[in-house]
Amino acid sequence: MAEEELDKDPSAMARLIYSYRHVVNGFAARLTDEEVRAMESRDWFVKAIPEKTYRLMTTHTPQMLGLTGKAFHGGLWGKSNMGEGIIIGVLDDGIRPGHPSFDATGMKPPPAKWKGRCDFNSSVCNNKLIGARSFYESAKWKWQGIDDPVLPVSEGSHGTHTSSTAAGAFVPGANVMGNGLGTASGMAPRAHIALYQVCFEDKGCDRDDILAALDDAVEEGVDVLSLSLGDDEAGDFAYDPIALGGYTAIMKGVFVSAAGGNMGPQHATVANEAPWLLTVAAATTDRRFVVSVKLGNGVELDGESLFQPKDFLSMQRPLVRDLSDGTCSDEKVLTPQNVGGKIVVCDAGGNFTALEMGAALREAGAAGMVVINIQEFGSVIQPKAHALPASQVPYSVGQKIRAYMNSTDDATGELIFKGTVLGNRDSPVVAAFSSRGPSKQNQGILKPDITGPGVNIIAGVPRPAGLMTPPNPLAANFDILSGTSMATPHLSGIAAVIKKAHPTWSPAAIKSALITTADTTDHRRKPIAAHDGYPANLLTLGAGFVNPMKALRPGLVYNLSAADYVPYLCGLRYSDHEINSIIHPLPPVSCAQMPPVAQKDLNYPSITAFLDQAPYVVTVSREVTNVGRARSVYVAQVEVPSLLSVTVTPDTLRFTKVNEAKRFTVTIRPAGARKEKGIAEGQLKWVSHKNVVRTPILVSYRKFVQDNSSTAHMTH
Repeated sequence: MAEEELDKDPSAMARLIYSYRHVVNGFAARLTDEEVRAMESRDWFVKAIPEKTYRLMTTHTPQMLGLTGKAFHGGLWGKSNMGEGIIIGVLDDGIRPGHPSFDATGMKPPPAKWKGRCDFNSSVCNNKLIGARSFYESAKWKWQGIDDPVLPVSEGSHGTHTSSTAAGAFVPGANVMGNGLGTASGMAPRAHIALYQVCFEDKGCDRDDILAALDDAVEEGVDVLSLSLGDDEAGDFAYDPIALGGYTAIMKGVFVSAAGGNMGPQHATVANEAPWLLTVAAATTDRRFVVSVKLGNGVELDGESLFQPKDFLSMQRPLVRDLSDGTCSDEKVLTPQNVGGKIVVCDAGGNFTALEMGAALREAGAAGMVVINIQEFGSVIQPKAHALPASQVPYSVGQKIRAYMNSTDDATGELIFKGTVLGNRDSPVVAAFSSRGPSKQNQGILKPDITGPGVNIIAGVPRPAGLMTPPNPLAANFDILSGTSMATPHLSGIAAVIKKAHPTWSPAAIKSALITTADTTDHRRKPIAAHDGYPANLLTLGAGFVNPMKALRPGLVYNLSAADYVPYLCGLRYSDHEINSIIHPLPPVSCAQMPPVAQKDLNYPSITAFLDQAPYVVTVSREVTNVGRARSVYVAQVEVPSLLSVTVTPDTLRFTKVNEAKRFTVTIRPAGARKEKGIAEGQLKWVSHKNVVRTPILVSYRKFVQDNSSTAHMTH
């Protein structure tokens, strides 16, 4: 009705931006406050949502994640043909046409279902990059009779990087400033890419553009959606374009992976919280670009840098402080007299970036630089291609350097360049920037869901950052970036290869497979740590670090259909109008006509319970579906702190066929006593001869004080 009224007014049509068909039943237009108030009296009006701007939140990771496997055929790629025929839709800030990561050599044409288009010319559009469109209010051009589309080109790195991470082609010899030399590829190197440009340098990522892109992507036939963008204050699902579009996508069988955000380490900052989305956190890989600092007392401390000069003479040189505020940001004191021929120690966090510090010091004749990271970043370093020899060190390492300098009047240091070093046994470590839970919109659902590689990821870019000239042609096409934006396309690509291997699995089944098989220990078999060195809790890590090979054969999955979320939304007390806007185009529903489902009882692959009211007992219901061996037996094993008691009923599940479903309950209560507030973590494992299906358990409780008045120990 609204669009019919607009048709009668040509001037109004010029203000129509988008008409949505799938994600929501509505339109986007430029309207005055008076016009919105006038609309509210119409019988077709449901709600008006103001415009809102969202933000954008490899050569080694396929091997690290086990995708390649022994002799290739033992890995996930060999069992899924590298995602051949799967279409990954990427919503981002544009793409670099003609990049080697989007070469189509050996690629088959997209499946017949594909209805999208690629607005570049035929020399760029191919069987790899099958879709490329810009949503710079693209409908505006149509109504104005302009046929030429806006091309989704971006000189920024984000969209090219995320697209090539998800499904980039094999590029032998890829490297970053000569480091990390190897064959680059995406997680699903034979999958197709459809790029939807929704983020722009001049206006960010607008809600109406995101909705329009999701609307079209679902209609055009994508299988997986990768969204490295979001808003940590997006609000209710009924007003969030990613939640709205994501729901329509999963209803059509499309898997949706979304960035958890980069607002950590503060709690309750996680974005993209809707339970039908896979919400991704970011951690390190086992690769470092090492530059050691050898002090005059013989102690050698490791840092990192992307600038690894081959002709640098490693020798002891004077080691000095910046004479201003320590941040090497005052060029008045960065003079040849003060820093010439010396290695200067600088604190990060001043008016200059690390790259700008290096440029100023090189101009003043410094021999090298040591940058001490800010304390909040912990052990995680994001190295840069500096203008002079340098080492970026963690804050804790920086304090050792300072202590040495304070101990002598003649401090010296030496920079030793060790290049790319693999096998860091401390990895993965969750990055400080990775947003933490709990979810603000649904605290009864654990978010983030899972963690993937998101620190110092090598992938395609239009041109690398930094001030140095790339040492070889391919170095001009690759760079490292960090963020949950980088972790998300890893999960998107992994989901694509799993979907190829299991084409009948629902998005919820794929999500469950990823969550219940995630790793909780690092390469030392110790609990995965957060940036501060302490074990990462569930609100930081989610279920764990992705393990693609285990996810291929999870044994059991927690399944959900799109319709299963409706009573859950009723339980969150959304109005019928709001729910119907979320679940469009499903038939309208009325919460009064259906029993609500509590958050704890949504058939999710993690369990969150609140023991905050007498009698301090919670029973959670779940159902698992057998996707492993037809005849199999699973026995429950529970690991929780001693202050909790958990009972699983039944404690044994016997399956006789594939796709058979079994229900069980989990009852959680205190192991004794009185009350104070706290959080405890544990896990339920369904164990068979072949599989371990792990379900994280998060309990928010009034801390139970034992009768002897001693306080039970809580996990960090």
